[in-house]
Amino acid sequence: MSWLSNIPPGIKNIFKREDDGTDKLWTKCPGCGEMIFQRDLEASHQVCPSCSHHLPLDAAERLTLIFDNGAFEEIAVPDPVQDPLKFKDEKRYTDRLKDYRRKTGQQDAMRVAAGKIEDAPAVVAVQNFKFMGGSMGMALGEALIRAAEEAVRRGAPLIVFAASGGARMQEGILSLMQMPRTTIAVEMVKEAGLPYIVVLTHPTTGGVTASFAMLGDVHIAEPGALIGFAGPRVIEQTIREKLPEGFQRSEFLEEKGMVDLVVHRAELKGALSRLIRTLAPNAKRAATPESAAIAEIPRPAPAEPVHLDKAAE
Repeated sequence: MSWLSNIPPGIKNIFKREDDGTDKLWTKCPGCGEMIFQRDLEASHQVCPSCSHHLPLDAAERLTLIFDNGAFEEIAVPDPVQDPLKFKDEKRYTDRLKDYRRKTGQQDAMRVAAGKIEDAPAVVAVQNFKFMGGSMGMALGEALIRAAEEAVRRGAPLIVFAASGGARMQEGILSLMQMPRTTIAVEMVKEAGLPYIVVLTHPTTGGVTASFAMLGDVHIAEPGALIGFAGPRVIEQTIREKLPEGFQRSEFLEEKGMVDLVVHRAELKGALSRLIRTLAPNAKRAATPESAAIAEIPRPAPAEPVHLDKAAE
């Protein structure tokens, strides 16, 4: 019998791992490799105190950090057709959704809320990378459209926190269709004369980068975030050349003019507040009848699920 078997249960629980493989008590920094006490990491909003590496932050933590006193109003999002393609790989798509909903407490990868940022009203949509890599499916498309409609109705700026590996393969072409749909949603906000601000976090890639994530009036990036369409490894293998140091990282993109600002997470709320007051000095004003009258983006009626075996006939 191993001596580990004699360790009291209370001691074992301290080092017990959660479902996602992380320790309850300590977290290893992906940047410098240092072990960080979990309470210290939470106090710094998931930023390493040694090297300032920005670790992922879930949607609830983002919203609490950005809004005044952590108070916000949750915006309900329409439910799209579930698993329209009846997709299955190692497990059924519906089972994957159930697992991620249990782990994250979210229905899908994007959450929408409204509140005040240093007393300036705003509508905020946050992608959660912990939910299937923040992948863009029909639910995310509906969430962003709903966020745009709410911003227009309230006459408030729309702020999007992007974090994604790209489109959701389990929804096929229906996922790619969200690229033009979210682009139209962004245009609706701009036509209403309201600012659209994007905060690019690590990582922001694929179809999200090729659509709503790069259409902002202002693009802010967190330090060290990977931002691009294809990853650097794929690009190197394609062009068969070594890429520059820091290629596709926030600081590199700021130098090249693709990103406007690189802002530390602790300073992000203040930066957003200043942008809102500069771009929308009348943000506290109620929505005008003209802005409220902008038509909603048409949504197709829920279709019957497509069965691949029948579609092939």
